[in-house]
Amino acid sequence: MSTLTHFDAQGQAHMVDVAAKASTQRRAIASGRIHMLPATLALIENGTAKKGDVLGIARVAGIMAAKKTSELIPLCHPLALTHVSVVFDTVHAATDPYAQDGVRCTATVETVGPTGVEIEALTAVQVALLTIYDMCKAVDRGMTITDVKLLEKQGGKSGHWVASN
Repeated sequence: MSTLTHFDAQGQAHMVDVAAKASTQRRAIASGRIHMLPATLALIENGTAKKGDVLGIARVAGIMAAKKTSELIPLCHPLALTHVSVVFDTVHAATDPYAQDGVRCTATVETVGPTGVEIEALTAVQVALLTIYDMCKAVDRGMTITDVKLLEKQGGKSGHWVASN
């Protein structure tokens, strides 16, 4: 098992020095879900939510969050992102007996640099899902955000990694 890189030899938190690392193409994909009542999902799909285009606004929020990750997570490096996409898929329990009604969010973040973009992708997913919650909470306070995880990362010394499930 690797050591934790955000601690120095004395155990003090520090920002990792990436100056000597090679700049490579980096990409990370993360996903998560928000479960909700069928009626809430219908409002989103029909575009009749009182606050407007829920998924459009959540998409922009996710993109903004990826760009601002270093301002939210103390030891993250500020990165020049080359691409951010936030995609939503609606899920219906009526068509999938193993699912709950809701929305799945997938964020893909890319850069060329000395450090990866996993945290940026995870942050984009979380903020996009929180935005959906915020926009729909008036009709459904019981929504649940779940299954936020890294699906894949590419680039850097550790290479390509894909989640096992």
